[in-house]
Amino acid sequence: MSTSVLFDTPGPRGRKLTNIFNIVAALLFLAFLAYVLVVMHRQGQLEAEKWTALFTGRAWEYYFIPGIVSTLKAAMLSVITALVFGMVFGYMRLSTNAFVRGVATVIVEFFRAVPVLIMMIFFWLFLGRFAIFSPQQLPFIAVVIGLTLYNGSVIAELLRSGVKQLPRGQGEAGLAIGLTPGKVLRTILMPQAMVTMLPSLVSQFVVILKDTALGYIISYPELLASARRFGSGEGNVLQTLLLAALIFIVINFALTMLAQYLSKFLSSRSSSGIKHADGIPGEVDNANPATALMFKLPKA
Repeated sequence: MSTSVLFDTPGPRGRKLTNIFNIVAALLFLAFLAYVLVVMHRQGQLEAEKWTALFTGRAWEYYFIPGIVSTLKAAMLSVITALVFGMVFGYMRLSTNAFVRGVATVIVEFFRAVPVLIMMIFFWLFLGRFAIFSPQQLPFIAVVIGLTLYNGSVIAELLRSGVKQLPRGQGEAGLAIGLTPGKVLRTILMPQAMVTMLPSLVSQFVVILKDTALGYIISYPELLASARRFGSGEGNVLQTLLLAALIFIVINFALTMLAQYLSKFLSSRSSSGIKHADGIPGEVDNANPATALMFKLPKA
């Protein structure tokens, strides 16, 4: 029987009070929802034409679908570049070289401290002065750079903390079979840390997806900007924003489900273990390079 070290398991009275609290909270939420609907009805926000306009071919062809595509394009590219940035600087922060570690620490902490919106505006204005990119591409480039630098710095710190939380025996096993500290970090510690920090990575990917909406400030035509333009033209801004929020929720939910599947898949692989521990050829845990290398060592 497992027990929690954070709090005691509630008894019959505690469970009863918890159920009562949940019921009261649900009733209060329903009352608040009813109040909102009454206010919306009085102000004419529940009229059919304000909602049916959201589901016309024109709305989706010229506003919502292009907005979704722009949002996903910026988010997917930012996820890839932020992962690369995070892995490079996370590796540098774990370096045994004090100078390399210090430079990486300054860069990571600086970009973690600067708000994403400020970075987007800065690169939008900075790159615009030198005419490096066309005016049509400039907002997209600025959004991707801002998201990459901020979220890549967060991923670098997640990776560093994930490696530090691994048991010391993982690295010591690699050193014992003759691997260099750098190779131990690359082949043993970092892959395990990536699996361990997968839930946190997914949360950061959700942040990237939502922060693409900040591109509206620098005229990037993402989903929120497209919804606002459509709502302003049709006189139903509230309805279009609610639909945009629902689309964000669906995309984030799909991303979370994918992450849970990957987490289970990687966990099942890493826990497959060794079927035969007596040296007879069997299934070796390929997810752990130290284990695989040990079984390749010649017998004494």
